[in-house]
Order: sequence, then C-alpha cells, then structure tokens
Amino acid sequence: MMHAIQEELGFVPHEAMQRIADALNWSRADVHGVLTYYHDFRTAPPGCHVLKLCRAESCQAMGSEQLEAHVANKHGAAMGETSADGELTVEPIYCLGNCALSPAVQLDGKVHGRVSSQRLDALLLQAKEQKTNGTGS
Repeated sequence: MMHAIQEELGFVPHEAMQRIADALNWSRADVHGVLTYYHDFRTAPPGCHVLKLCRAESCQAMGSEQLEAHVANKHGAAMGETSADGELTVEPIYCLGNCALSPAVQLDGKVHGRVSSQRLDALLLQAKEQKTNGTGS
C-alpha cells in the first residue's frame, strides 16, 4: 500500500498515515516506523531528479564520500536533502551491485559507474537538459 502511494505521488504524505494504519489495522506509530526505517520511502516530495549515492565499502574506498561533499557544495543538496530549487534530492543507497565500477551512483533510476565529480556534474546537467527538452522520463 505504501509503495503504491509513493509510486503515484512520489512520496507518502503524513496525512495518509492514519488511513494506511486504519486499512492495515496498524497503529499510526507502526506506519511511521515503516516509513522512516526503510530508505526507499519518502514522506516529502522528492526533487525533479533523485540521486542515490552508494555508501558501500567499495564505493567509499573509491571516493563516494568526496562525491557526497561535491554534491552538497556545488549542487546544494546534502545527503537526505533536496536542493532549495527543488531540482535534486540526494539519498544514500547501500550497494548498487556495481562494485567493480566504484564509485557508483543511481540517477533517476539509472546506475552509473566510475563516477568522478566532473562526470557527476555532466550527468546532472544532462538530466536537467533532458527534462527541459521534454526527452526525460
């Protein structure tokens, strides 16, 4: 049920928690616990683009922490936040299964490997241009 709501809206609004709880015969606290425990659930709308930075050991060893700092400094979105302009949401992910090509990211559902700060900037620019031109998903 929560997946379906998030698929439709992009997040699970706080206002829906009581209805979900009633439908599942759960407490509101149970619903809140599920929504806040699992990283894939959001309780606020995401940015136009969602960037998931891998935090697994291989990606950390190959520079994912530097990518995280770069995104925060250059694009204004720290881990777990959305940029002020609403363009970018940055989320952690704990293995994309792309360890041989670390550091890896997932941008709008597509996995990219061997991502440097420069490549990440290019990917973000490309995603923004695709949306502007109406060719993005």
